[in-house]
Amino acid sequence: MNAKGSVVRWRRLTVWLHVITSVGWMAQALTLVALMLAGRASAVPGRRHALLEVAHLIDGVLLAPFANAAAATGIALAGATSWGFFRHWWVTIKFGLTLVLIGLGIAVLSSALRQAAADDRVSGALVVGSAAMVAAIAAQVWLSVAKAGGRTPWAGRVKPGTAPAWVFAAAVLAPGADIVVSWVVGVPVPALSLLLVVVVVVVVVVTTAQRSTMDRTGAEQGV
Repeated sequence: MNAKGSVVRWRRLTVWLHVITSVGWMAQALTLVALMLAGRASAVPGRRHALLEVAHLIDGVLLAPFANAAAATGIALAGATSWGFFRHWWVTIKFGLTLVLIGLGIAVLSSALRQAAADDRVSGALVVGSAAMVAAIAAQVWLSVAKAGGRTPWAGRVKPGTAPAWVFAAAVLAPGADIVVSWVVGVPVPALSLLLVVVVVVVVVVTTAQRSTMDRTGAEQGV
């Protein structure tokens, strides 16, 4: 297998994993909203608590690991390809939404859901917040399909290259391993995904420096 063919195969696998985990993330978020609405509407003793316990279990075992994997693979696909983080508006906006969803949607809403299960009470704010997560993920899907907004002012003249195959291999294996570990231990453990993000950031920094050098060289030659 030549180097180019290896890059293509691993990149396709990364895209596949990103799509699968993103769909899983949204599906689980919708499930949480449905369970919480059913819990709020139920007058049967014990049913609300059971529904909230199931919601809490889904959040920790399915939603959070899938969300972490979707974010990690998305960051890898942006940083390790010519798309970049800040060259196209749709990627930049999607990147920002991902950071907000992981930071607030997972950390804040997960904590609130855990407390709701303990208190046997579902607040309207928790339902609205979970529904907002679904809407934000849906917006990300639309951005991926429409690729709206065109190029940003920071796109630069030189198109970045694609990272080597091992970066995309890591983008598949690291989040996949984290999902398995999370299922085994029962809590989200995105250790390898975080390491992947660090690697991608390093790749972006290096390629950006190389692109800046090429831009300056081209400008000097054009004088």
